[in-house]
Amino acid sequence: MKSFAGMRTLDEAYRELKQLDSGTAVSKYFIRQLALRGEIPTVMCGRKRLINFDGLLDYLNEQGRQPEQDSPAAVCGIRPVW
Repeated sequence: MKSFAGMRTLDEAYRELKQLDSGTAVSKYFIRQLALRGEIPTVMCGRKRLINFDGLLDYLNEQGRQPEQDSPAAVCGIRPVW
């Protein structure tokens, strides 16, 4: 059985993210840009763009773990400095 994806508006997704981590540096603008670039799953519902909140969390969790395979850092052997 498939689980239901938590779809949120931009404001709701941001508010819920702030509840999970009150000190987060992620902004509404950043979430909006991820959605517009197609980097997180979204669905258009009329004029509203609904964000898959689980997809947003997955994106944020995976970005710090491994570099993209086609990124210049992976190709040239340059490692990110944190």
